[in-house]
Amino acid sequence: MNEKLILLVEDNPDDVALTMRAFKKNNIRNEVVLAGDGVEALDYLFGTGKRAGNAITPQVVLLDLKLPKVDGLDVLKAIRSDERTALLPVVVLTSSKEEQDLVNSYRLGANSYIRKPVDFEQFIEAVRQLGLYWLVLNESPKGV
Repeated sequence: MNEKLILLVEDNPDDVALTMRAFKKNNIRNEVVLAGDGVEALDYLFGTGKRAGNAITPQVVLLDLKLPKVDGLDVLKAIRSDERTALLPVVVLTSSKEEQDLVNSYRLGANSYIRKPVDFEQFIEAVRQLGLYWLVLNESPKGV
């Protein structure tokens, strides 16, 4: 398994396809694990539910906010409240334009908040910069 795994938490198939296409176009070849809702994301991170005993530790979590079952802010809250994941880099990647979502994301410990650009070329550039920073330049504490 790739040491620099990406956990993409996104329920919209079009946004998943767009993100994967942007990764490919930017030569980001890291393994991407997809969680389609908040419960699945927490199962991956904590090794619960269908993933019992099989937790993953991604290099970065790309987290949408508007998710079924458990919303993105509650996922973020759970990540930050558990010692095993408290320092895990979490980038909110959302189409939400609500100022309160931005404020709440940072209040709950998001490392970054990115609004998905509508234009594909802008999105490709955003993903390129995201990959460069979080997968190449950023250094995380050991065990995170």
